[in-house]
Amino acid sequence: MVLQIKIGILLQNILTLLLLFLLLPFNLLFVSFVVLLSVFRSKSPRSSSKTVMISGAKMTKALHLARAFYLGGYRVILLETHKYWLVGSRFSWCIDRFYTVPDCGSPDYSDSLLEIVKKEKVDIYVPVCSPVASYYDAKAIPVLSEYCQVFQPSAEVVALLDNKYSFGKTAQEFGLRVPESYIITDRQQVIDFDFSRSVHSYILKSIKYDAVRRLNLTKLPCETKEKTIEFVNSLPISLDNPWIMQEFIPGTEYCTHSTARNGQLRVHCCCQSSPFQVNYQSVRHPQILNWVETFVQKMNLTGQISFDFIHSAIDDQVYPIECNPRTHSAITLFYNHPHLAAAYVEDELQKTIEPLPDSRPTYWLYHELWRLITHLQDLTIVKERLKTIINGQEGIFSWTDPLPFLMVYHWQIPLLLLRDLIEQKGWVRIDFNIGKLVQPEGD
Repeated sequence: MVLQIKIGILLQNILTLLLLFLLLPFNLLFVSFVVLLSVFRSKSPRSSSKTVMISGAKMTKALHLARAFYLGGYRVILLETHKYWLVGSRFSWCIDRFYTVPDCGSPDYSDSLLEIVKKEKVDIYVPVCSPVASYYDAKAIPVLSEYCQVFQPSAEVVALLDNKYSFGKTAQEFGLRVPESYIITDRQQVIDFDFSRSVHSYILKSIKYDAVRRLNLTKLPCETKEKTIEFVNSLPISLDNPWIMQEFIPGTEYCTHSTARNGQLRVHCCCQSSPFQVNYQSVRHPQILNWVETFVQKMNLTGQISFDFIHSAIDDQVYPIECNPRTHSAITLFYNHPHLAAAYVEDELQKTIEPLPDSRPTYWLYHELWRLITHLQDLTIVKERLKTIINGQEGIFSWTDPLPFLMVYHWQIPLLLLRDLIEQKGWVRIDFNIGKLVQPEGD
């Protein structure tokens, strides 16, 4: 059995590397052409003497923020952990310096950030966090704040918002509508729960980030008591690893990205969502906007925050189902907005910026190609994927900064696949947006 798993991992990596190798000549030719065109373009002059430091370099959202600050006239320093030294965004023309730092859980993490801040004379640090790193970036605030502004909520606020249960209770205290939720520390709590008293079914969510199980939306109760017990017993619920049982409200799901400063909402976008989000299209939803405005004002929040909402099909109200105190990939919809950087740093911005009316939906080309080639027999899906590519904006590509488009797809991801050939951990899928292999018990 173990041998079969190892052979499966080996074939998975080799076949994926082969597909990427076959696409390489086309990508290389296209990027080379764009680079030649750029020779005739003048470089944007730096209009500010200030330096911004951005973490999370493996992720597309960090690249978008780096481009926004560069276009705003800032000098940009980009960071990533040692594990991801191979990131494609380090080749961006918008980056002045690239550094790697220890894993966020390392005792040297804060000191490594401080060393770079002092060396590069950083004025503002904008963390683009993974779910695990957001707490550690917040813990670094006392160390860094003497030398630069850290655009991040405190560690206490991050811990409160990251906990799905305490977030819901806090929103409820602000007079905002939330789904009914229960904290679960023992499987028996679910098994003994009287579901017959509830109008809606429920779903279980890990409070700690779980890259794989977070997509499991099994509704409780199951068809039989036995199946409910079997499902619940398959989950690693314990006093040290609490979960939340949340009311499942049927309706349309939305995701948001918001940036707030001193309780004022500065940046906001909203999109319809899906479990594996690799397409973003801006929609205006006044109810959600009002909910977010109220929440960040009551929290007097400074930092980046994202929410998942359900617009109920029953009562026409919106319900937050999750909060993540960090940057959302939907920020890619601001790819052509000239004031994104200013919204983070300038005091005189009077109104919340949203994606421009001509902002096109964002997608990642190799995700779309994979969907296309695996559904060639379905003409409807083929047309849909081609329409997305033609009418949308590729998430990584930029005419004025083309190299990351080549290096993420044909350097960053292939090197991660080669590493997995050696480590034999296996992976569930490739996320080109986040720039990693999604692995069981991964980061």
